Amino acid sequence: MSGTSTVPGRGRKPKPTARKQLAGNPGKRKLNKNEPQYSPVLAGVTAPDWISDDAKVMWEAVTTELCREGVLKVTDLHNVEGFCCAYSNWRKAQKEVDSMGVTLMTPTGTFIKNPAATVVNEAMRQMVSLGSLLGLDPSSRSRLMGASKKPAANEFSEF
Repeated sequence: MSGTSTVPGRGRKPKPTARKQLAGNPGKRKLNKNEPQYSPVLAGVTAPDWISDDAKVMWEAVTTELCREGVLKVTDLHNVEGFCCAYSNWRKAQKEVDSMGVTLMTPTGTFIKNPAATVVNEAMRQMVSLGSLLGLDPSSRSRLMGASKKPAANEFSEF
């Protein structure tokens, strides 16, 4: 199966041109010279006032790291915001599951799944999805930044 598709939204997502260039254009295909270049966020971006305290703590941690690596762009801020809000929702829902349990007894005496457990799962899926877009998990991080790092020197290369 090929890595491209003629139907928009299907198949493998294209690798950004900058990442192809950093890797030395291993596929030797023509590079997109018209790819948009969005403004980087260098440091000091403050969290939106309306997000929760848990989300603000995560905002500080994530934006500090992404800015340090030089990969955060202005057009990524909504993904950071969504990631941090999902994190906050996950924390709140997980606390409720921890205190109330995975199941709850209804007034009729039957047990149902705690709705907070569904929120935990949904928030975690959102965190995984948005975190991957931002390079916050090991596999997406290696795709996002791995090619820009210089390989370690091999002490045996002269032999």
